[in-house]
Amino acid sequence: MPDLTNSFNADSRSSVPIIRVDHLSKRVPTTDGLLTIVNNAHFSVAAGEAVAVVGASGSGKSTLLGLLAGLDNPSTGKVFINGEDLFALSEDGRAKLRGRLVGFVFQSFQLLPSLNALENIMLPLELSGAADADARARSILGRVGLAARATHYPKQLSGGEQQRVAIARAFVTEPKLLFADEPTGNLDAKTGRAMIDLLFELNRERGTTLILVTHDLNLAARCGRRLTIDEGIVSTEDEQAAMAM
Repeated sequence: MPDLTNSFNADSRSSVPIIRVDHLSKRVPTTDGLLTIVNNAHFSVAAGEAVAVVGASGSGKSTLLGLLAGLDNPSTGKVFINGEDLFALSEDGRAKLRGRLVGFVFQSFQLLPSLNALENIMLPLELSGAADADARARSILGRVGLAARATHYPKQLSGGEQQRVAIARAFVTEPKLLFADEPTGNLDAKTGRAMIDLLFELNRERGTTLILVTHDLNLAARCGRRLTIDEGIVSTEDEQAAMAM
């Protein structure tokens, strides 16, 4: 197994960051008034980076991820993906952008129970009209070691096998950007480590930018950079070091 500690390759940087966040905030009403979950976040992510988003439970990590992916609307601010202003687009426009550029891996796998492993992986290709969906899905299914399980349904697969199918589905469209939200949360430690190895390996092979939400600091350390969210404030390691001086 190659060293997958840091999948960021400096040569992969482009003049336009894959993600740019400008003064992004998210506030929600509560019985005690407005609760600020994300407060005036401002940062960029270069193409090819692997970035961990860390913070205490309930700190807003998943909310931030939802905003970056355009699955949730901000109270104020902007998110640019590959130079496109995400919230200047309609809901359909954001969905089309995600279909072109973005993959997802979730803690709960999010596989469709009525589709077998191969069909789950083929689904995003079929939705995009790809003519070679079957061949591409079979290829990556073999890549994650599940060629023999192609016709098995999610309930017939172990948790680790389901997550491998989910990872294969995320990478089959060759996205420029992959969001992973606590991808090992429902797995035992050994299986979780294997899934992370696979995630970083595919990330490195395909040059995909990885945004990984995790509470595991050992896992975060494998990423090239870390963003911390604390009481709504998103900070980089450099900013944290400057504040500590």
